[in-house]
Amino acid sequence: MAISDCYRAWVCVLLMVLGLASAQLTSNFYDTSCPKALSIIRSAVLSAVYKEHRMGASLLRLHFHDCFVNGCDASVLLDDTSSFTGEKTAAANTNSLRGFEVIDDIKSKLEAACPGVVSCADILAVAARDSVFSLGGPSWTVELGRRDSTTASKDAATQDIPSPLMDLGDLIKAFSKKGFTAKEMVTLSGGHTTGQARCQLFRGRIYNETTIDTDFATSVKSKCPSLGNDDSLSPLDVTSNVLFDNAYYKNLVKNKGLLHSDQQLFSGGSTDSQVTTYSNNPAAFFQDFASAMVKMGNLSPLTGSSGQIRTDCRKVN
Repeated sequence: MAISDCYRAWVCVLLMVLGLASAQLTSNFYDTSCPKALSIIRSAVLSAVYKEHRMGASLLRLHFHDCFVNGCDASVLLDDTSSFTGEKTAAANTNSLRGFEVIDDIKSKLEAACPGVVSCADILAVAARDSVFSLGGPSWTVELGRRDSTTASKDAATQDIPSPLMDLGDLIKAFSKKGFTAKEMVTLSGGHTTGQARCQLFRGRIYNETTIDTDFATSVKSKCPSLGNDDSLSPLDVTSNVLFDNAYYKNLVKNKGLLHSDQQLFSGGSTDSQVTTYSNNPAAFFQDFASAMVKMGNLSPLTGSSGQIRTDCRKVN
């Protein structure tokens, strides 16, 4: 190695180590700079979920749809500008994603407490955790230190977010592209134990598929006719939609998955055994879900001097 390139090899190694260290997230990132950050987020999330239980599922979904598109960088929150078309109008998000006002409220409270410190990306990560816990689900230690993107991409969202119409093989591939195993895909899909879906997304399943419980299909058809009512909502978990529990998997075993992609997890394929395990062991699901959420929160975060800390989550500074 030439001295002009790097005059000591150990200096190169040291710089590499420091670079890696600076890119890692830490659980105590705001302990000094904004010590009340986590309690401010928790209080706002609990209040929002108390007012509307569905909001818990919506905030969890915001974090998921953010991380799957160019990493956990709060790009999903950006409104369109003259220089880019954001993710909100992508097919997977339009007339579907919600909870933006809750994030705005949290951000305004944090800006009042410690201006320019807490990123929108970290707000999404913590709000997802607190939402799950508020609905009776597990908690986990959220690693922090993400920064916010300065752009967003409708095309990337269209390409990267898994479709509710996907077969098992395509679901496994979609999650594999983000570094998840088939087991982790099944685990993260358990987020559908809370929340609702629009008639447009499951009409094909309830009218055309045979791997569906007849009584369940009949009950859902009452809200979702073969034509019209595209935005009519039905719970993803027919038995305990308000709670975060393992009933989603129990439903799949009984062919009561609402979305095609849900039932694909238990349809005679390679993931049947994992669904059965979670249907019988809620503790295993909770533990695995917490671990998978930590992993998802680590998808390509912006750290160090990359990106920025937006003062308004909807627009670049």
